[in-house]
Amino acid sequence: MSDIFVSYGRSTEAQAHEVAEALRSVGYNVWRDDELPAHRAYGDVIEERLHAAKAVVVLWSAEAARSQWVRAEADIAREAGTLVQVTIDGTIPPLPFNQIQCADLKGWNGDTNAPGWRKVESSVALLVRGAPQESSQSSQAKVAPVRRVAICVLPFINLSGDAEQEYFSDGITDDIITDLSKVSALSVTARNTAFTLKGQTLEAGQIARQLNVTHVLEGSIRKSGDRVRINAQLIDAEAGDHVWADRYDRDLTDIFAIQDEISKAIVSALQVKLLPKEKKAIENRGTSSVEAYNLYLMARQHWISGNDGDIRRDEVVVRLCRQATEIDPNYAKAWALIALAQAEMRFGHSLPEDALSSAERALELDPNLAEALCVKARYLSDEDGKSEEADRQIQAALRLDPESWEVNKEAARILSRSGKMREAIPYFEKAAALAESDYYSTGMLATCYAAVGDVEGLHRAAKMTLERTQRVLAQDPATGSALGHGAVALAALGDSERAKEWIKRALLMDPDNFTMRWNLTCALSRFLGDKDGAIDLLATFVDRAPPSFVEYLRLDTDLDPLREDPRFENLAATAEQRVAASRTAAA
Repeated sequence: MSDIFVSYGRSTEAQAHEVAEALRSVGYNVWRDDELPAHRAYGDVIEERLHAAKAVVVLWSAEAARSQWVRAEADIAREAGTLVQVTIDGTIPPLPFNQIQCADLKGWNGDTNAPGWRKVESSVALLVRGAPQESSQSSQAKVAPVRRVAICVLPFINLSGDAEQEYFSDGITDDIITDLSKVSALSVTARNTAFTLKGQTLEAGQIARQLNVTHVLEGSIRKSGDRVRINAQLIDAEAGDHVWADRYDRDLTDIFAIQDEISKAIVSALQVKLLPKEKKAIENRGTSSVEAYNLYLMARQHWISGNDGDIRRDEVVVRLCRQATEIDPNYAKAWALIALAQAEMRFGHSLPEDALSSAERALELDPNLAEALCVKARYLSDEDGKSEEADRQIQAALRLDPESWEVNKEAARILSRSGKMREAIPYFEKAAALAESDYYSTGMLATCYAAVGDVEGLHRAAKMTLERTQRVLAQDPATGSALGHGAVALAALGDSERAKEWIKRALLMDPDNFTMRWNLTCALSRFLGDKDGAIDLLATFVDRAPPSFVEYLRLDTDLDPLREDPRFENLAATAEQRVAASRTAAA
């Protein structure tokens, strides 16, 4: 049987052939479906080869992401722990595969020294031969088997006795996950996957089987005044033994040192190599001020609430990060978060916020901040109408940080605002997976799936949206953006009576939220069949809606049922004239 199984969409057969030949050239036995025997059933052979392969290389493309065959093959490999993912055209793997690392071979010309290819070779060598492959030239040399090291960092438990301190324990957990992800010898479970286990009581062995990891890190944090106590323990999930454990009872000012010590202790306990550049990356916190760091963590917690369109969220984020940058003017991450919130205020509420200056300040301090590039892309797209330049900024941001929630969300937003609904789907899927509180991305997923006629995808996205909005509304029943997205989800799922109740409630709770009103209009138009109600609601805000909303009037497929109505055409034309006149005056 073959060492490697190659799965791919038919449109990328040439790339599949090139990948297979490159692997064969370094001594691997590779199989793909061009070698199907004529006398046997297709499905039988595929299943046999899949289960026998030590590594399954899945070449994701736009076509492959839609293929039930490729998804099924990838799922079998994921369950078996043999999955090696590659993106051929920049397509992000669909759920749930977007939670696993993916090598980038977009535009690959066969260069075996390319970073993406080295990542593929290393993963394949680990699965097939038991150790990473150092180079193509030495690939045929025998290597001693080593144990694959994969770790899941569980959300640290907040023992402060104050639910308001949850942001701190979550922030520390995030940072430890990020630190360990910088160690090339470790495979680290994605943050969004780890946080799905928050609050659950599971044994390490059960987690290991569920997530295909070898080790689990768990801990707790107690923050009180100027003191912090952190307990952490690393468990060998297969053996059930404690590999390392320690307790840190220090001044809060030592929090950065504690994080460094935990990460380095784990690396040492697992006996993996920490490269000099990885050590430097772990030690870089972006600020030396614990107070500024604490403010940033609070702001970040508000930001990832997912409450798009809620100006209260954006104002809090800017206020907290302003305080952080007053303490440390060189805190690039805080400047980038200011820019993101200001961009929402500018383009979502027509406020005169200068998000671009904040983004440029962040990039001046750290040119590799992908989130700041998102803000530049938004200006190019929404203010200057330069979609191609905006796309270049987003592609650069994706190269810098393909796991960024903001970057994937912005990539999806730009594509959907250009009418490219199918292309936007993988990015909305990834954004939704990266932040479990993000109901905007799941709501937009429902719109995209509806636009391409995927009923199953629509219902799945609508259910996710409803679940997420209900969690938010349980904490704050007046969150208009959650009510808006939830109403669309209910309407899409056929619960028209509850959808109408949510629409009435939303308009009472948050009457000035443009995003919410847009979503309610979409619910009435596409899913409730109430054209008159949709046009009446549109008329209440389109005359003062921000330019980006007005431009989307012609593109949003949820408004297609209104296109032939002269009242809609009149509203759209009047709004477009207003925006054009405003821009002419500004020029």
